[in-house]
Amino acid sequence: MRSLALILFLPMAAFGQTLPAADVALDDYLWQKRPVVVFADSAEDPAFRTQMEYLARDAQSLEDRDVVVITDTDPAARSAVREKLRPRGFSLVIMEKDGKVALRKPMPWHVREIVRAIDKFPLRRQEIEDAGSY
Repeated sequence: MRSLALILFLPMAAFGQTLPAADVALDDYLWQKRPVVVFADSAEDPAFRTQMEYLARDAQSLEDRDVVVITDTDPAARSAVREKLRPRGFSLVIMEKDGKVALRKPMPWHVREIVRAIDKFPLRRQEIEDAGSY
């Protein structure tokens, strides 16, 4: 099972921003990154596998928006991220840089849907506006 998880994460490894929830404190990303958290009850969950494939296909769009992908497929480990966000089964949670949950989805989303949503967030709109004024 570990080898399957490694295969799933190889495309994202090039992205360099996929982290297991057990190694993460969400507060470390405040005002720096937008956590996108992918939960499942197992790494074998078809929805989890599909979501990871979607994320790997367009990692650059996520990187452009300061996204860090966090995964948690072990409910028994009770990671701090899982305790805070309280998912049920598969869940995609998109957070803003201020640490607030912006969206929760019970099914996989393509990166284009994720970035479209992120681009509507007030903090992201401010970043875009600020970038255009330089």
